[in-house]
Amino acid sequence: MTSLPRLVVITDWRLPRTRLVSALERALEAGPDVAVQHRHPEASGHLFLEEARLVADLCRARGRALFVNGRLDVALLVGAHLHLPASGPSPRDVRPHLPEGRLISVAVHDASEADAAVGADLALVSPVFAPGSKPGDTRATLGPEGFQALVARLPCPALALGGMTPERARIVPGALGVAVISAVLEADDPREAARALLDAHATPHD
Repeated sequence: MTSLPRLVVITDWRLPRTRLVSALERALEAGPDVAVQHRHPEASGHLFLEEARLVADLCRARGRALFVNGRLDVALLVGAHLHLPASGPSPRDVRPHLPEGRLISVAVHDASEADAAVGADLALVSPVFAPGSKPGDTRATLGPEGFQALVARLPCPALALGGMTPERARIVPGALGVAVISAVLEADDPREAARALLDAHATPHD
């Protein structure tokens, strides 16, 4: 069984490409528990694939996992795992089309989406706190209690997503780890930021 990441760094292509690539390279140096999710909803299919190949090369060179957001075809083309948005097909729909050993992560925001995660290997549950990368996001936050309630319904481990910091990671019960965007990509030292988030989950949480 492919091991699950404890930290997923989600791409933000609004950053200059050189800055994003440099931040990802640094973050991946934090260890094998770090993975990347390639997300770029505004990109054309051609650009999305080009960027996926770039990030896949970064991850492959370091032996790290890559998840591709929402595109089974691109995940297959670059040899990556697959992340399914809440509005996408179900894990059971896509599982037969993935090679053995490929992981499926899913986005979960509420109880119905948690119940629909059957067949997933990992859930990204959000927003636990207000997302730092989405200042205009008006969705109600889950908080630690809401996160724990969804985890109790899930058939798979979960990462906490949305405004996560090392301090907040320590108070979120039941999380395997965290997923972040700006907390790592916009840090002065992405490697140290990633390590701090991993260290927050170095010991099991109650």
